[in-house]
Amino acid sequence: MSKPQPARYRTTNWSAYNAALRSRGSLLIWLDKEMAWLAPRQGRPGRPPVFSDAAIQFCLTIKVLFKLPLRQTTGMVASL
Repeated sequence: MSKPQPARYRTTNWSAYNAALRSRGSLLIWLDKEMAWLAPRQGRPGRPPVFSDAAIQFCLTIKVLFKLPLRQTTGMVASL
């Protein structure tokens, strides 16, 4: 005995369908506005750091939390 064919549904409202797909992948992250993203100036010779330790810690936490590769993590943080 053969299995019955699964029902196929046709999409008629593509704009709503695409919006639903985009919202399904959305992520809301709250950040503290007072968090220093850029590193403070240092009086030492050499190249100064670009990002603060808190910003680097945040990026690495996001990377480990969502199990993302580093390139995807940098893209996600850049979009914030």
